[in-house]
Amino acid sequence: MKKHTLLLFVFMLPLFAPAQTTSIIKWNTLHELLNKKNDTTYVINFWATWCKGCVAELPYFIEQEQQLKDKPVKFYYISLDFKKDFNTRLLPFVEKQQMKGEVLLLDEPDYNSWIDKVDTRWGGAIPATVVYNYRAGKRDIYEQEFEKEELKQTLKKYIP
Repeated sequence: MKKHTLLLFVFMLPLFAPAQTTSIIKWNTLHELLNKKNDTTYVINFWATWCKGCVAELPYFIEQEQQLKDKPVKFYYISLDFKKDFNTRLLPFVEKQQMKGEVLLLDEPDYNSWIDKVDTRWGGAIPATVVYNYRAGKRDIYEQEFEKEELKQTLKKYIP
């Protein structure tokens, strides 16, 4: 009996495991995400669990990601939380919010060394979102907290 229960648990485990990818990255990985040259629209949201505006707009991004899942759109959630809080704060938050997209903690504490490389128009405040489509020749940064309908209308401009 125990053997069957264990086998059932092992086979059902993927059904309960979170579907998202959550990992720690450095600047080089972020640089690659910001410069993909294809037909896909990229939505790269900079946020943190301690940022009230970031947390408030997050459900709208998650909803848009779900609604646009059949379109050539890819969402990345770049956490600016501290690396030391990855397991104790970020991962539980991601699970609680049921985030399905890629959540990447940027381990680059010297913000001044990379903010201008993301976009020279970015002052460094969060939430901030880069949206681009290389083939369409569109790229903008939004240094603001989005409302639900505002995000939806903004993303429509980038999706072919």
